[in-house]
Amino acid sequence: MPKTPKLPGRSDDKGINNGGGRFGAGNEEGAAWSIFGYIISGLLIWGGIGYGLDRWLGTSFIVLIGLLLGAGSGIYLVWLRFVKN
Repeated sequence: MPKTPKLPGRSDDKGINNGGGRFGAGNEEGAAWSIFGYIISGLLIWGGIGYGLDRWLGTSFIVLIGLLLGAGSGIYLVWLRFVKN
């Protein structure tokens, strides 16, 4: 059986990244930025939705609900990606 050619950007002959590269799974700095990004984007998206609803409905409490929902969803996504595995 012929040997599989080494694929560009991969760490072994099978094309599977073992996490040793710059963007591999073993990159803790990249994981920290991913966690930061998930939480901040959840706050911005859901907080922005809450702010928009507050402006539209003339209330002042929905932004707080949006921020709590955004933080919770960001933490949940972090848990799904990094803890559940």
